[in-house]
Amino acid sequence: MQTIYNTKYSKKMLVNFDTLPENSRVWIYQSNRSFSELELDEISSKLNLFLQSWAAHGTDLKAGFEIKYNRFIVIAIDQEKQSATGCSIDASVQFIQDLETTYSVDLMDKMNVSYKQGKYVAYKTLSDFKKMAKDNAVSKNTIVFNNLVNSKGEYQEFWEVPASESWHSSFM
Repeated sequence: MQTIYNTKYSKKMLVNFDTLPENSRVWIYQSNRSFSELELDEISSKLNLFLQSWAAHGTDLKAGFEIKYNRFIVIAIDQEKQSATGCSIDASVQFIQDLETTYSVDLMDKMNVSYKQGKYVAYKTLSDFKKMAKDNAVSKNTIVFNNLVNSKGEYQEFWEVPASESWHSSFM
């Protein structure tokens, strides 16, 4: 498992993801394909730049990120001093949409399913995943990624779980 996280820090509020508190808000964007090493380097640099300047109503947001399995972009903010607002969330969505265009990937569709297939991460449409469950090609023990978690604590505990322990259980 490869984790990439920010290694350069600015005078602003970009911080190491691991230092953010468990109640930090998270957004998870799954790619429909793995990123190449070059893409990972470029995306990490772009995330560093974006998060260094990310603000809500003129107040810097204390934020960090990590990229998991070469395909999940996880952004978190510590909301104790400043919460994300509509405008700051819109800015992050625009940033992610720009990544989608630049790298020809789908990052915004939360209804697609990623799951572990051995040591690999597979990606399917929800309808394909439902069919696989019906055909017993995946089971309640299949490790899925619950991208609907809201906090860093939930992300650490309930993001990568057996299908029986997530919203995917309704298909099993």
